[in-house]
Amino acid sequence: MEKGIVVKSTGSWYDVRLADGQRLACRIRGKFRLGKMKLTNPVAVGDEVMVVREADGKGLIKQILSRRNYVARQSPRKRTELHLLAANIDQAVLIVTVKYPNLKQGFIDRFLLMTEPFDIPTIIVFNKVDLYDEGDMAVFAYLHDIYTSIGYQVLLTSATQQRGTDAFAEVLKDKMTLLSGQSGVGKSSLVNAIQPHLHLRTGELSGYTGKGKHTTTFAEMFELDFGGFIIDTPGIKTLSFNYLDPLDVAHNFREFFALSESCRFGGKCLHRDEPGCAVKEGVELGVVSELRYFNYLAILDEIAEQKHWERPKV
Repeated sequence: MEKGIVVKSTGSWYDVRLADGQRLACRIRGKFRLGKMKLTNPVAVGDEVMVVREADGKGLIKQILSRRNYVARQSPRKRTELHLLAANIDQAVLIVTVKYPNLKQGFIDRFLLMTEPFDIPTIIVFNKVDLYDEGDMAVFAYLHDIYTSIGYQVLLTSATQQRGTDAFAEVLKDKMTLLSGQSGVGKSSLVNAIQPHLHLRTGELSGYTGKGKHTTTFAEMFELDFGGFIIDTPGIKTLSFNYLDPLDVAHNFREFFALSESCRFGGKCLHRDEPGCAVKEGVELGVVSELRYFNYLAILDEIAEQKHWERPKV
């Protein structure tokens, strides 16, 4: 068997880069799980695997080596299954924009809920600043203060004006980075601005809906000529979390978890109706972002609704 790293996933075939640099098209046999959860895609870009060559010149993945971390989302088609986005990454970069398409701010907190459990550093990049008016800049400043105050790095960029692109390249240098965002935020354009030779496919917004069209259809790893790798992923429309328990959500809003030591019920507090809750007090005092808190409550309500909807009849 030979060791390699998965550099492209189309759902049924996986390109594996071997030690000599050769790429081998591989398939996988058998079923895999992630803990108790079923997986829609058992192998992710970034996975280290053991493969064997077959007579037809293709390969077969026989073993997935231990992951140091991974990012997974609830499958948009099968609520009870997980879809792996990437594995063995150093950091994640979430690209958003205040407008074109309009920002759904709750999406930022939902994305962070995927990276926080593994303490994966996450940088939030606000792109398309060339399109922002004064009101949009005020929105950016407001969100910038929220996320930098709890330890996240925030960048402001424009792919068309090459603004902030040096800082963007610097955070990617010598790292394995998961690159993600909703469709239409200019993710591919931003990468092309710092690595034109990659020729990532770009698209336009739908004139009817004002939303982005998918341009990346599968996850793929690309090497950066200044050092490092990016894992480019398809645009994400929505993120749901019915595979999590409410306490998992509470513990992965980092500022809530830090304050929970002062809650009357400690680490078991859900910060909703419990008396003596330090998080609710923090919201009232303006120490905790009200926006983050409302997003948190919305996720808890959604989990409760989905789990009730899926509860089998007795």
